[in-house]
Amino acid sequence: MSESLLERFIRYIREKELFTLSDRILLTVSGGVDSMVMMNLMVEAGYSVGVAHCNFQLRGDEAVEDEELVANHAARLGIPHYNKRFDTAGEMERTGESVQIAARRLRYEWFDELSRQHGYTVVAIAHQADDSIETFFINLFRGTGLKGLTGISVHRDRIVRPLLFASRKEITEYALAHKVPYREDSSNKTTKYLRNKIRLGLVPRIREINPKFTELMRTNLGRLIDAQRFIDGTIERMRDSVQEQSGEDYIIYPDRIPADLPLNFVVYELLNSSFGFKGDVVEAMCRNLRHGTQSGKRFYSRDKVACIDRGRIIISPISDEDSCEVKVEKFATRAYCGNSVLYMEWLDVDKVGSLQVPDNVALVDADRLEFPLTLRRWNEGDAFIPLGMSGRKKVSDYLIDHKVAIPAKKRQFVMTSADNIVWLIGQRVDDRYKITPHTENVLKITREII
Repeated sequence: MSESLLERFIRYIREKELFTLSDRILLTVSGGVDSMVMMNLMVEAGYSVGVAHCNFQLRGDEAVEDEELVANHAARLGIPHYNKRFDTAGEMERTGESVQIAARRLRYEWFDELSRQHGYTVVAIAHQADDSIETFFINLFRGTGLKGLTGISVHRDRIVRPLLFASRKEITEYALAHKVPYREDSSNKTTKYLRNKIRLGLVPRIREINPKFTELMRTNLGRLIDAQRFIDGTIERMRDSVQEQSGEDYIIYPDRIPADLPLNFVVYELLNSSFGFKGDVVEAMCRNLRHGTQSGKRFYSRDKVACIDRGRIIISPISDEDSCEVKVEKFATRAYCGNSVLYMEWLDVDKVGSLQVPDNVALVDADRLEFPLTLRRWNEGDAFIPLGMSGRKKVSDYLIDHKVAIPAKKRQFVMTSADNIVWLIGQRVDDRYKITPHTENVLKITREII
């Protein structure tokens, strides 16, 4: 006789050592099927739990109905319930963060606060196996190191994910069999987002080829996780011999890396895990290292800058005076600036579709650009012609007029062509580079905050 979902749930928690019956567990419950089933399973298994629900006030009546569903079910099960409504839009305006970054920060700050106030030792998130598989494909398509292909981690600090063993189908079947109420987020049905394109388009086609795809991917992800754990341990043991600290700076000596190991891979693992450098940036750094060209060239992560000096890699904090200048060659597909990654698509104008795009997307006439383009922080005195206007406007005045908060101003980058601003990134395209009836080739740039 096969194990029930509850029995597998309890066994998974014990095998992964996520928590015990003596822990107090804060459940993060949205009202979707995964988190509502997690709530039921936790109560059935006899764990001491409370429920936290976040309303980010971005989905109107839908969000209120989610809120009520979670509160009512928690009351029905007789467990503590906490609800908070966040002024997410206000936070985005204050900090300049994207909706995803702002919402993540707000909820985890609140979870920490609840844990301190009420003695919760663990925070449980209801990601399941299909979420982890989708994350694998998202990272695969965007380009990533091995760590990005390991899916979603089951345990990190006090955060645990006790449903990663179960598929979405198994969880939904449990909900129906046990009459667990849940709500479907309407955004889950749109193919606007990459995750949904994978969930609704790619994965069903793969399952037609292999109906046991989910089970196979669970096994594959487990092997990748084991491989990454081995690499992490090996890199950390190696770090003491190849890396030194000098004040706020760190120095890596590539010539101390054993010659029989792949240099680029080891340098990537050293720089990514501790300093946040991305694969494309590390590859460029290693090319520079091998050929000894452009000594002193600077390479950037979100908050660190690295340069090559006499065969050494020197990593330092980014100063407020650093322009963080990065060059973008023609037909590049990705570039990093500050806390953002820019994805670039080179399109025939007939394939563009609507010119109405969100602020994180720019459409520019590719034939008007002079390469390489430059990404840098904006400077006092910078000016551009905002799309739809005829006169020049200082960037400083534009940011003030649009009530951009001071922290966001410091993180504001521009893309320039031959010293002309093409895009005030995340804000406005320059009118001189807009799409016109004469445009033939388009550069589409999508900004994502990392």
